[in-house]
Amino acid sequence: MNEQLDLTIGIESERYELFENPGYYFNFDRRDFIKAFGLGIVFIVPAARALAQQRGQGESGRGGSNERLPNDLGAWIHIDEDGGVTVFTGKVEVGQNTRTSLTQAVADELHVPIDSVHLVMGDTDLTPFDMGTFGSRSTPTMAPQLRKAAAAAREMLIAMAAEQLKVAPGDLRIVDARFLNHDKSKTLTLAEVAKGRKLVKVIPDDIAITQPKDWTIAGASARKVEAKNFVTGKHRYTSDIKREGMLYGKVVRPATFNATLVSVDTKAAEAMPGAKVVTDGNFIGVVAADQQTVTKAANAIAVDWKSPGQPSNAELFDLLRKTGTERRGGEGPRPQGSIVDVVNPPIGGGGSRPQGSIADGLVAADKKLEQTYTVQYIAHAPLEPRAAVAEWSGDQLTVWTGSQRPFGVRSELAEAFHISEDKVRVIVPDTGSGYGGKHTGECAVEAARLAKAAGKPVKLVWTREEEFTWAYFRPAGVIDIKSGVKNDGTLTAWEFHNYNSGAAGIQIKYDIPNTDIRVHQSNSPLRQGSYRGLAATANHFARESHIDELAHAVNIDPLEFRLKNIKDERLRDVLQAAAKSFGWGKAKPASGHGFGIACGFEKGGYIATCAEIAVEPPSDKEDKSNKRVRIVRVVEAFECGAVVNPLHLKNQIEGAITMAIGGALFESIQFENGKILNPHFASYRVPRFADSPAIEVVLVDRKDIPSAGAGETPIVGLAPAVANAIFNATGLRLRSLPLIPKGLTTG
Repeated sequence: MNEQLDLTIGIESERYELFENPGYYFNFDRRDFIKAFGLGIVFIVPAARALAQQRGQGESGRGGSNERLPNDLGAWIHIDEDGGVTVFTGKVEVGQNTRTSLTQAVADELHVPIDSVHLVMGDTDLTPFDMGTFGSRSTPTMAPQLRKAAAAAREMLIAMAAEQLKVAPGDLRIVDARFLNHDKSKTLTLAEVAKGRKLVKVIPDDIAITQPKDWTIAGASARKVEAKNFVTGKHRYTSDIKREGMLYGKVVRPATFNATLVSVDTKAAEAMPGAKVVTDGNFIGVVAADQQTVTKAANAIAVDWKSPGQPSNAELFDLLRKTGTERRGGEGPRPQGSIVDVVNPPIGGGGSRPQGSIADGLVAADKKLEQTYTVQYIAHAPLEPRAAVAEWSGDQLTVWTGSQRPFGVRSELAEAFHISEDKVRVIVPDTGSGYGGKHTGECAVEAARLAKAAGKPVKLVWTREEEFTWAYFRPAGVIDIKSGVKNDGTLTAWEFHNYNSGAAGIQIKYDIPNTDIRVHQSNSPLRQGSYRGLAATANHFARESHIDELAHAVNIDPLEFRLKNIKDERLRDVLQAAAKSFGWGKAKPASGHGFGIACGFEKGGYIATCAEIAVEPPSDKEDKSNKRVRIVRVVEAFECGAVVNPLHLKNQIEGAITMAIGGALFESIQFENGKILNPHFASYRVPRFADSPAIEVVLVDRKDIPSAGAGETPIVGLAPAVANAIFNATGLRLRSLPLIPKGLTTG
């Protein structure tokens, strides 16, 4: 298999942004280590092995296919003369606390205090190649890799210390960064072992790592690394970075999507003192010494755009149904308008092989159900909009930007400017959230183009309106389900068609003899791509709502119905854990209240969510003809193998639940004729403090199972649980997300 196909293995079908054409196209080796790091000891992992591990775990991304790896390096750890431990990884920190969990892993294996370990992350000149921080892969792929490096480093350090102390290696151990012999009569520090060394050690592959049951630092709650810097404002985000002589940039955007440039008049802008206009094909930008001037200059440019007619929300779901002919197997991203075989997906995805006969399953059923569920586009709405600072030094380019894929952005920059990747450095400061929305480097490319024309560093920060308009969205979707069930609650048939939103989370754990599950890729009227959880939210919403409908059709309790049709013990465990903490079945909801339940699994994590809602009169600011739905409390049980940091895992789950409230109740991108109609927080409703329910997180810690990621799966259970609770309270079955964009219509 060639390199490009090898690197695309495992990409879910809805990661459309990773296969887009370039937005713009304008007219270390081993001997360097000691030079770079100074004295001390460097421990490295061969790059081929590290990359193979990432591929094998399903990581991938645009820009990796022509990646120039460090000659033979994939990860390294440096012990300096002072005994400090520096770890280098291409992963990035976007608020998910990966910096902390990876630090815990290294400290655990090296037997050193957590505050003695420093991570260098997301710097393409300093860190080994990484395909990207997405897909909940940092914990299951990078943590074991760093653990192996640290474990091997520990054993090598013990051997060096034993030689200095003239004892057998087996007589030494490391405790709190000190080497001790059996009776503690002989000791050395890490600094004493590293002092004066100029060594590079290649880490062997056959090294055992500490098992979860024996963890001492990992497995326990640890405070966020560098938390004080974030609380006090000391941390510098991309938008805080300043360079000598730096200018500010602004890009003049088209009037609508898919518009072409007819003419541009820049005279008024060019007449402004200090403003410089940059044009390159359809690219129009301005730089100036301050943000006010550059904004005024950009607004002064007169542009004529030609815009084609384009669809609106009203036509969306009919448009998504217009698919092409079915294709099975194959490689590479599918043409839009094709059907994806979820058994042999072209770029990842998942599902179960069609089995049995849907027709036979429906014949065997006592009751049949056929329903359609829809999901609107929603925006990522990150706290930190896209930003980049670009600086050229001759033909060398350095860009600071918030991205989940620094090496992918490096490739985009090299491609846009026709230079080799070794002339581009991308540095990612710890970033204010991404949610899957920061996989592409358009802001970095724009800043670099402006900086090249200006001959000075340029900072470009997207406005909130630009973020809402020109970033990609979570895909909209239409899902058709046809099913059959016997009166005793046994499921007999399950036919599932997803149009456009994708294959993530489409697999089922229900024991059904006759199934047919398919994903249809459609012609999306809006730019779409990755979003936290991908299509798993849409697929869980449709599936768990439909399962609830079937349970009610045969008059069986929704929890009992699920347990009857699920054999997977991990899924049963979280269902029972959530139900127990919620008090499911012990009391009926109060008047105007409803209970709902949902469950599922994705990316190695198992989840069950119980929700209580209340139907209340509208507030003074809401539509008086519709009632308000308030989520009163949520209990969510989650199992992702061995828990690395209980406190941060609970934070992740609580954050996912809070974020899910928006997509479940009211978030929706409104568009018409190539324009976004609600590109501001004033018109795009996100969850507020008043929307926050009481949240109880139940962690199911499985020390016997390798750790999975937790950044995405906890988001998928809320929407169906709330929809099912609304039905329980009102008898109304809502099958579209968002559920109540304008309140609940009960008449």
